[in-house]
Amino acid sequence: MAYLDPAAGRSREGRQTAAVTNAPAATAAAAAGATPTKAEYDALLADVNALRTKYNALLAAMRTSGQLAP
Repeated sequence: MAYLDPAAGRSREGRQTAAVTNAPAATAAAAAGATPTKAEYDALLADVNALRTKYNALLAAMRTSGQLAP
């Protein structure tokens, strides 16, 4: 168990995750009417995809630095 092994604990000290830039500003806005238009839907989909990309990049960086199991 690593928490009982001082050497294993020291080997992880000071390790940082590589920087991941912030997600871009949201482009979607509230729907103008009761039913969203295709353009409104596409803007929301683009925002969700951008967040998904950033989230996956953060997870990958955490795995690389050893903060998250592969």
